[in-house]
Amino acid sequence: MADVDTAVPGAATVPLLEVEEVNKTFPGVRALSDMRLELRAGEVLALVGENGAGKSTLMKLLSGIHTADTGYFRLGGEPLEIAGPKHAMDNGISIIHQEFNLVPHLTVAQNVFIGREPRRFRVLLDERRLVRDARELIERLHLPLDPNAVVGNLTVANQQMVEIAKALSHDPKVLIMDEPTAALYEAEVSTLHELIRRFVRPDTGVIYISHRMEEIRRIADRVTVIRDGEYVDTVDVAGTSTREVISMMVGRTIDDDAGPRDVRDDRETVLEVIGLSTRSSTKAAGTTTRLKDVSFDLREGEILGFAGLMGAGRTETARAIVGADPIAGGMVLLRGRPIRVGHPADAVRHGIGYLSEDRKRYGLLLDRDVKANVTLGALRDRFTTAGFVNDRAARDRAVEYVGSLKIKTPSVEQTAKYLSGGNQQKVVIAKWLVRDCDVLIFDEPTRGIDVGAKEEIYALLNELAAQGKSIIMISSELTEVLRMSHRVVVMSEGRVTRVLTADEATQERIMHYATLRPDENVDDAVELGLDPVQTGAAEEEGNA
Repeated sequence: MADVDTAVPGAATVPLLEVEEVNKTFPGVRALSDMRLELRAGEVLALVGENGAGKSTLMKLLSGIHTADTGYFRLGGEPLEIAGPKHAMDNGISIIHQEFNLVPHLTVAQNVFIGREPRRFRVLLDERRLVRDARELIERLHLPLDPNAVVGNLTVANQQMVEIAKALSHDPKVLIMDEPTAALYEAEVSTLHELIRRFVRPDTGVIYISHRMEEIRRIADRVTVIRDGEYVDTVDVAGTSTREVISMMVGRTIDDDAGPRDVRDDRETVLEVIGLSTRSSTKAAGTTTRLKDVSFDLREGEILGFAGLMGAGRTETARAIVGADPIAGGMVLLRGRPIRVGHPADAVRHGIGYLSEDRKRYGLLLDRDVKANVTLGALRDRFTTAGFVNDRAARDRAVEYVGSLKIKTPSVEQTAKYLSGGNQQKVVIAKWLVRDCDVLIFDEPTRGIDVGAKEEIYALLNELAAQGKSIIMISSELTEVLRMSHRVVVMSEGRVTRVLTADEATQERIMHYATLRPDENVDDAVELGLDPVQTGAAEEEGNA
């Protein structure tokens, strides 16, 4: 480590982990400046800041991925020079990265114990013991995983669970969690928080990075705020309001009491889904949710929120509409006319754009520049003549949308992977706007982005709706659904259980309809006007 001092002033109570006067510079960028952090034993310390504030850089220093230019670290009062990721883990520091660090073609068990596989005679892989150890760990952590499932076929949420299991398998003293709930729904968040509470002991601690203020209030003891690579303050969660924390993060006041704009009942129907059904498919993490008679309509200039628990069928509905998954029954109408969508390209031709919940896997070419990503969807139709790409026209259009969407990038030649999460999301939005899609389906549009960037995305969605775009917004954050949606479609077990107006929608009402189980409970089936015999609830109750 370059010029790293190992002397630190003494303290009455020795912290579990100390960071003092740490500096880190990348070519042309000062990522951290005199950074400080103190984690006490037995606590959960939240670390917050806007994207680009330096949170991930600091965590990469602690986990040995990067080396500090100057500064010092102490673990349990003893000087610590972190020589690499393995050295960090050997010293009891384990991290769950925001970006998954998994091998897609390996199983859950193989990923959890990668590099530490049990062997017979020190040579042969002991597959049986590997699976047994993984199963014991998964059951102890109460995670919904099959140790034999191939990771590449898991949902985003379950891949996050694999990362959690892998980190905890090292039995760390300091657990760093970088946006651990970004891919999780409420039930999984509660499970994770229970895991954290069981993990925290008098000799352990957690650094919890999150943009979700309500989660921080539930799980953290203190919160450290950083901005533009510099330390701002550390405060007790119990004695500090969310508004005060956000103000420290962004240096300005955020309007967190806003609601949906321009709610009206006289909008023209643009998209109508009638009786949409799909067959179950096994994609390794288990069985995907089968859609059952899904019906709803989307109106011009409307933001239609989709709410429900994990496995409710919201993403499956979006994928079926755009032709990513085959449908077994039902129909989709666009401005009153039936359309056939057998492939996502068909949806694009009809002016329907889908922004996946996993934008980095399905929405972006991370190693290509902003210009290529923005113009990709319309490259053949709008920027190609006689087989030749009009690069100047493509660049001009990319520059136009970078400006109009306020995408923060040095230039349109910047590689997409180097943008913050919020700006990456804007690039994906720009791609579909260049393609001139009238119907936009946003699946978890603010997942993994900070509070300030969320406000920008919210403003953009409202602006698009005001321009007449019709928007479906799938979100696992109820506060987001309530704030943005003109109406809310609630789903459970592959069915639409209720469509609520903005006036009717409350967290309690949404959760009521999201937790109905008409396939298993007769009363729930009756409440929804369904035949318990047809749903199977009568048989389930009889078996019980």
